[in-house]
Parts: sequence; structure tokens; C-alpha cells
Amino acid sequence: MFFAEIILPLNLPRTFTYSVTAEERNLLQRGMRVAVPFGKNKIYTGLVTELHDREPSLYEARPIGQILDEKPIVTEIQLAHWLWIASYYMCSPGDVFRGAMPSALLLESETMISLKPDANCDPEQLSDQELLVYSALLQQSSLRVSEVMPLLNRKNVFPIIRKMMENNIISIREEVQDMYTPKLVKYIRLHRDYDAASDLQALLEVLKSAKKQKEALLGYFQLNAEKKPIAVKRLTETSGVTAAVIKGLVEKGIFEEYHIREDRVDFGDDRGDDRLLLSKAQQSTLDNIVSALEKKDVCLLHGVTASGKTEMYFRLIEKYIKEGQQVLYLLPEIALTTQLVGRLQKHFGNRVSVFHSKYSNNERVETWNRVLDNAEKAQIVIGARSALFLPFRQLGLVIIDEEHEQTFKQQDPAPRYHARDAAIVLASYHQAKVLLGSATPSLETYYNATSGKYGLAEITERFGNVLMPEIELVDIKDKYFRKRMTGHFSDTLIGHIEAALSVNEQVILFQNRRGYSPVVECLTCGHVPQCPQCDVSLTYHKFKGQLRCHYCGHHIAMPVNCHQCGSPDLTTKGFGTEQIEQELALLFPNAKTARMDQDTTRGKYSFEKLIDSFKNREIDILVGTQMLAKGLDFDNVSLVGIMNADNMLYYPDFRAFERSFQMMVQVSGRSGRSHKQGKVVIQTFNPMHNTIQQVTRNDYEGMFKEQLYERHIYKYPPYFRLIRLTLKHRDFEKLREGASWLYEVLRQNLDIPVLGPEEPSVSRIRNEYIRTIMVKMPQEKALGQTKKRIRKVLNSFETIAPYRAIKVIVNVDF
Repeated sequence: MFFAEIILPLNLPRTFTYSVTAEERNLLQRGMRVAVPFGKNKIYTGLVTELHDREPSLYEARPIGQILDEKPIVTEIQLAHWLWIASYYMCSPGDVFRGAMPSALLLESETMISLKPDANCDPEQLSDQELLVYSALLQQSSLRVSEVMPLLNRKNVFPIIRKMMENNIISIREEVQDMYTPKLVKYIRLHRDYDAASDLQALLEVLKSAKKQKEALLGYFQLNAEKKPIAVKRLTETSGVTAAVIKGLVEKGIFEEYHIREDRVDFGDDRGDDRLLLSKAQQSTLDNIVSALEKKDVCLLHGVTASGKTEMYFRLIEKYIKEGQQVLYLLPEIALTTQLVGRLQKHFGNRVSVFHSKYSNNERVETWNRVLDNAEKAQIVIGARSALFLPFRQLGLVIIDEEHEQTFKQQDPAPRYHARDAAIVLASYHQAKVLLGSATPSLETYYNATSGKYGLAEITERFGNVLMPEIELVDIKDKYFRKRMTGHFSDTLIGHIEAALSVNEQVILFQNRRGYSPVVECLTCGHVPQCPQCDVSLTYHKFKGQLRCHYCGHHIAMPVNCHQCGSPDLTTKGFGTEQIEQELALLFPNAKTARMDQDTTRGKYSFEKLIDSFKNREIDILVGTQMLAKGLDFDNVSLVGIMNADNMLYYPDFRAFERSFQMMVQVSGRSGRSHKQGKVVIQTFNPMHNTIQQVTRNDYEGMFKEQLYERHIYKYPPYFRLIRLTLKHRDFEKLREGASWLYEVLRQNLDIPVLGPEEPSVSRIRNEYIRTIMVKMPQEKALGQTKKRIRKVLNSFETIAPYRAIKVIVNVDF
């Protein structure tokens, strides 16, 4: 008897044992997918992690359903890495499996309904809706539940299906549906009967009265001279005829149709252009990186904004590609991927593959398969954090650009991994090298680099010796007092915008809050509309005329009168990107403005369109949120305005000052990137704040030392590791009791600081109350043992009946 250990794509703490036949044992390998039954009648896609002959003692092993792969689609290193992520980030292997695989490879079972062969049914006895289902099943052998819903025009069809089953009319079964479909492109060729030149003359004679078909034929001969297969789409474009004309020629037996499978994402056959000129400073820094990577596995490249870090990455990529190794290039934002793909493709041609969540399921599967086969098109993989889950065969180098970005940390759902740290572990499995790049590295990374754990290379001058931007602070408290503010613009900022526009230069304005206004208040009674499901005020979105909750998505129409007292005197407080955009239209009516935030970049190609428009100088002023701060490169931007620097500084988070510094320096770095020195205007109520002063001096070292001193005193990273336990429940009292019990037991079982249970600043989201407990682990403590103890306490917590319904979310290194 043979058995297989299977990971299921569910939040379950262990693998499950299934029985396999001797024949299946010979076919199966680790890393293959199998369809397995689980529960009463569900079928899931499982992943084989082990093959053995140990029979489970607690339950009877069920047989697997079917083998879905001819060869493993998950490598041994991937499996080891996924299990490390599950262990380190305290989540289940099933969570990692589900998060890592493209969903098109996680086949789903669909409930199929069919008429019973012995069904003895009188249609007169059926209700109208049962009769609809019965009639449909007489026309076709089976129906999916998803097809019954539109048929009956209702979502809940299960009561009707259950009643028909009880009456012995229908039966149901689970059937696995493959969600991936390859892209087949339709091509045409001339029928073999017309191959000879003499036949062609006769053919034109036959078609002399069919003018359009004759045009299509002549267009075909024109394209045929290229000696390449001719796609129907290309023929219709070049000859100017419709697909119906081509179809007519196929029906006449003149053309033959055939299909070729193609990749959905293809950057053509261009081999790229290897010419790349580095400045002396860049070349010297690159040499330092290469020598650092010979001694250490990880190196930090700390270079000022616009120092040409990307060109150095390209040089390094060339080196590893020539050695036949794959390169993973991780970026924090899809917007950045968009801009960099063009540059990579221009330099490396068709050796680039892209992987991120804006790609469709089928596109992601094709990239997965290319990487698995170590295809030429997948020598360089560029993507957001999920790209590190791809099945690399010969990974040689991992580049993590803008490594300080918090978007590298996955928050929801599990696995809540940090892509930077997980990529370093992945590289160690492959014995590959890691290059971290940033103008404002995270404190933890810079600490590791200065303490000798990582290599360090620095570049302190911009490419082409362009000067760092000149930073001017504007005290808006004083400007309001002197009545020199127009809306949220100081006279200083308006003057600089006018000067930039007058010489056809572009402007970026940064406001880290989307919407029109975060608060709407009644001037009569002071009432502020709140979200009924979350403890936050509703944000006013003027463009849609809505009040919207940014946590749960709840929205209502903007009220005309106060909901509390009926007064029509409503005012808005605070401002977001929409309000800035509206004020710009009044201040600079001739300038073309655009907005880049979550509301304007929801579509698949919305990033590309906005970035291209700005790069092509179709937009004069771009207003945006933190998306603007992430390494975008625009050569005509001479002015950057930060509308309110104080927003970020007073956020209740131990990283607030560090992130404020990073954000302001990064946004400032978008200015003056080509020839002329740029200008940055920072509007603030507190110009003497230490962090703002450090930004004006570009004093990263000063910020690092100050923050490091505080982190040491208050026991935060890099001296301590943090685990946050978030408890959620709809019943406030039950949550309070459960959180107190968990805190006390953790405090008794752990000899390290445990803080809480604390009510966060937003203490209710989607009608669930929230409490948090924080565990601080010193670096010298055995990490694995501490996590085992925490897991043991959480398991005990789940066994207590009153607390079983409380949801506990574990977030490591948040």
C-alpha cells in the first residue's frame, strides 16, 4: 500500500495522507498536482509533498481522484521555501500554496446536476422553477450550478436543487474544471490545390467578380513574400477586408484555416541593445557591488535619487545572464513595473517576462510555465512581490529595488510575508546573490549593512553631475496668518508652479490622501457622518458625489442636509487629491492636470496610460498619493510640491518618522532628474521638526542614528523582532475577555515583553471589534522556540468554547 502527503489550498495546519495505487506511485513525483476529495463531496487541487508507505493511524486514507500533471510544476526548492514561509510567518502551508500558485492552476470542483436515468417525473407536479431546470436537463445531459443561477434568475438555487434530489429527479456530482486555456491564434494558408503558379491565374479569374475576396487574396500574396505564417487578424488589417471575406474564401476551399498556440505576453523577437554607458561614479560603485557580492550573499546599494541605480542593475543582470542564470527583479509597485519593462525590453529584448496581479490568470500561467522550463523568454523575471513564488531553475541574482517600501510586506490575506526577507531566503536556497537598492534604505537593512552582515556600496552623486534638488520649506501657519494662502496653495508654491509652466516644465504635487475631503461636518450640531460598519468618518469623493469608507467600501450619496439635525450648513475638513485637482483647475485653467491614486488606477492598463501621458508631456501637473514616491523617472519634472508634510509625521506607528523621511526624500527625488537642478517645496505647519530638517539636508545618517537610538531604548527592530496578534469578533465583551485571557497566558508562558491587549486607532472594521497584542523578541532569543510556545498558547485558546469564534491573525515582522 502506498501513500502521498498532500497540501490542500486551505487554512489547515498540516498535510493530509491519501492512498495511491502502485501504478499511480510510479507516475507521481513531489511537486505534482492531484485532484483529491476532501469533506463530504468537495474536490480540491492538492500538491504532493511526499510519497511513502506509512498508513495514517487517526483516519482511513482516501484514494486520490486524478493526477493533473505529467511532470512536477513545483520545484523541490519551491517546496522547501514555501514550508519555510509557513513556519517563519506562522501560517499554514495551505495558505502559502494558495497564495503562491496562479489561481488558474488551482482547479476548482463545480457541482454538476444531471437527470437520474430512472427518474419517474410528472412535469405537471413540478413548480415553475423546477420545470425550468427539468426542461434544460432534457435538452443537455448536465448543468453546472453556476449555469442554473442565470437560468432561474436567482442566486440561491440550492433549495430547488435539494427538493428535486429528494424527489429522486436529479443527481449531483463534483467535476474538476481546468481554468487555464491556451491562446490559439487563427492563421490561414492557401489550399494545396492552388500551389502551382498556373492555378493562381485561374484563381484570380474565378474571383474577378468578387472584388473584396480578390483584394484579400492579393493581400495574402503580398504578406506571403515574408515567408512567415499569416494570421487572419494581420491579413484583415493589411488588406482592409473583414473576417467574413476571409471566411468566404475558406468556404470556397481557396484558403485553409489552422491554429497556432501563442503566448499572451510577447515582447517580440528583438535581441535588445547591449550598449550602456556608465559614468565613472557608477562604474566605481558597480565594481564595489561585484566585489561585495563575492564576499557576502547580500549587498545594499545606497544611492541618492537619480544616481542611475537602474543602469547599474542592468550591467549586473548582463553578467549573470551571460553565465546562463536567471534574474529576479522585484519592485514594490505595479506602476514601476510598467515603466521598467520598456527599458528592460529595449536593452535585453525578448529575454524578459513579467509577473504581477494585474496580469490575467492565463498570462500568469504562461509566465509560470516559461520560468519552469527555464525558457529564453524567462531569463529576467520582473514583478511585484508575488514573483518570488515562481519555479526558478537556475536563479543567480535577485534585485530588490526600493527595498524600504512597506508594500513589500503582504498584509492580507495570509501568508503575511515580507518579500524582501523571503527573497533573501529563496536566494540562499539557490546559492544566488541579492542586491538591495534604495536612496532611503529601511533602518533594519542599513543596520545589517553597517554592522557587516550585508555588503555596502554607496553612490552620492546624481548621473551627469546634476545637483540634488533645492528644498524650500514653507510655514503654512505663518502663510495663513498673513493671508497668503489660496485654498491649500501658498503664494510661494503658486509662484514656482507658474515659473515651471512658463518654460514648459512639468510639476508633481504630492498629497498622501485620496478623495476630496476626509471629514464632512455639520456647522449647526457638529455631526460627522460615520461608517456604520467601521469606527471611521466617511471620506467625501466629490467626483462621484459620494461619502465612502476606505476600510470596507461602504458608501452613501453626499447628503444635502445633516442626518442628525437637518441643517443644510455642511462643510468639509481636510483635503485629498481630488480637492487639489479642483483647486488647480481654478488656479491654472490652461494647464492640463491629472490625478494618480487608487481611484484613477483601478483598470488593467490605467497605470501605463497615466505614466505614458505624463512622460509624453501631455500632462503638465500630476497630483498623486504615495504611488508617486516609488522610483518613477520623468526627465522634464523641475518642481515637486508636498502639500502637507505633517500628515505622515504624527501617525501612531514606531516607523512614522522613518517612513515620513523616506516618503519626502523619494518624492523630492522625482525633481530635476536630467540636466537642470530641480526644486522642491514642502508646505508644513512645523518647519523646525527634526525629520523635516533632516529631509532638507538630505541627512539620512542623522535620521538613522536618531531613530536607531530610540529603537534601542523602546525595544523595536532591528534590536527586537515583533509579532502582532490581532483578535477580531462582533461581540465587544467576548472579544475583551478573550484578549485578556490570551494576554495573561502569553505573559505567563513567555519571559519576554508582551504588550496589550490594546484597542487600535481604528477599533472596528466591517462590524468586527479589534484588539491587538504585541510580542517583542530579543535578537538573541531562540526564535523557533518562542514561536512554538506562541502557537501552543493559540491552540489552547482555540479549544476554549466561548473563544473559539474569535478570529486570531498572526503577523510576524510587521
